[in-house]
Amino acid sequence: MNEVLLKIAGAVEYPAEFSFADLAAVDPRQQIVDVSQIAAGRKGDAVRLAGLLALVKPKVEARYLNLHATADNFHASIPLNAVTEKAIVLYRLDGQPLTVKAGGPIRFFIPDHKACHTDEIDECANVKFVDTIELAATRGFDNRPHDEQEHADLHAKEQ
Repeated sequence: MNEVLLKIAGAVEYPAEFSFADLAAVDPRQQIVDVSQIAAGRKGDAVRLAGLLALVKPKVEARYLNLHATADNFHASIPLNAVTEKAIVLYRLDGQPLTVKAGGPIRFFIPDHKACHTDEIDECANVKFVDTIELAATRGFDNRPHDEQEHADLHAKEQ
């Protein structure tokens, strides 16, 4: 289980690659065992985004969090400050790595995306299959749906 599941790079002091074991070894105070406690209907275990960012040390110029999911070529770019304390990174279900069926190996999730109070964050900022989190000074590539029809089409493909 030493396969790299998540890379964090860009405007950080210490770019890092995390395996399942690395994520499980993150400070217990940053772990969320049973995310259903903060997100009804969700299952699994997660690490707080803030806990991961503490390890890589974002640079002063980091303003955006660019989420990349190579598996389905999905990308989202969202304001870093709006999600730092709210977002979680799901990586484990029933003690095992999060399966692809569950959106794994890494699923970025904001339990209450509306609480971010910005139009740049919607439910599609909850990204499945994330393999890279890039911090940047400016907004990055983002191919989330731009209107209700695109959003409906995206979710129709998932079924």
